[in-house]
Amino acid sequence: MRIVVGVGGGIAAYKAAELVRALSQRGHDVQVVMTKGAQEFIQPLTFAALTGRKVITGLFSQSSSQDTLSSAVEHIAVAKDNELLVVAPATADLLAKFAVGLADDFLSTLYLAFTGKVVLSPAMNTAMWEHPATQANLETLRKRGCSIVDPDEGWLACGVTGTGRLPDPVRIADHVDMLAHTKTDFTGEVVLVTAGPTQEALDPVRYISNRSSGKMGYALAAAAARRGARVILISGPVNLPVPPHVQIISIKTAQEMRNAVFAHLEETTIILKSAAVADYYVAHIPEQKRKKTATRLSLELDPTPDILAELGQKKGDRLLIGFAAETENLMEEARRKMNIKKCDMLVANLVNTSGLGFESDRNEVEILSRSGQTVHAGPADKNEIAERILDQVAMLRLNLRAVDATA
Repeated sequence: MRIVVGVGGGIAAYKAAELVRALSQRGHDVQVVMTKGAQEFIQPLTFAALTGRKVITGLFSQSSSQDTLSSAVEHIAVAKDNELLVVAPATADLLAKFAVGLADDFLSTLYLAFTGKVVLSPAMNTAMWEHPATQANLETLRKRGCSIVDPDEGWLACGVTGTGRLPDPVRIADHVDMLAHTKTDFTGEVVLVTAGPTQEALDPVRYISNRSSGKMGYALAAAAARRGARVILISGPVNLPVPPHVQIISIKTAQEMRNAVFAHLEETTIILKSAAVADYYVAHIPEQKRKKTATRLSLELDPTPDILAELGQKKGDRLLIGFAAETENLMEEARRKMNIKKCDMLVANLVNTSGLGFESDRNEVEILSRSGQTVHAGPADKNEIAERILDQVAMLRLNLRAVDATA
């Protein structure tokens, strides 16, 4: 793949040399762009030696007028000639520029002209990383489709311990490879994904729900679409952009989700049931808001439809992948749920682990199959976890087809 590596002006800039070497060793054609600040930490000659290519250090050439004229539009040529942009380290300053569309150097101008995939690997002081402005910029960039490789936690150059270290260059290279080598092994499949929470009304104002952000389900839908599937995404209320080339069906309640799932079951070949569906609902919802009083309020709650269990009874030859979010006895509960609900595979994770699972961009899961095999994945970005899950689904489907062929 043709890749641009943008190097920001942070102390971690020296690690970018290891990233460039790792990408080059994996067969990628790498072009390096450095900010002025990055050149204070590492010389362009280092990257030129690693790539065998010119290192771009500014918008305008300092030589002849002809070179200056060609360099004035070089960012457009570089944007057209490359398929993926990796920025490491992505400083707080660069994230802010990218988020608001500021273009005052070659790298920020290149970002605006770039139409391929973008990977950002932030690195900065912990306080800068945690600042609301930085987090808001990251959220903006995620919604635009940028893939974020979150920083590691550890000792920082400023003398404190916290989140903000540039990840191991091998980890960044692995993430790039995941995006670079997009598979087409789901071509011809119709994948139904459920995502997010449901909301069960208590009255016209209040509802019962849970902490699911929908990020895992949306990552699965996006990955399945990239790999060639036609994807139907049935989503509870979330604050996420719809992945490209995905059909979205928005619902609120468990009953609405159940109706949508079975309305599309006939055309579906693979079901990824990753939504966090509420277990109970209020059968009789008052027409007016419940008034607060000094006395205790008791509610009668009825169980919601068990969509996964019903799918297990009616799935036919479709693959059914269930999800289990647990707080204890993870493997025991996962196996029990997989067997009782007749799933072909079940993805289980603990939701009481800090920084993983609900509301986080990262996850760590166990992928169980009915054959008894268990595959561990993570901790990693949910996009990476989604790819690992789909790898196992593709392998399961291939094995089942091989069995059918010999039967």
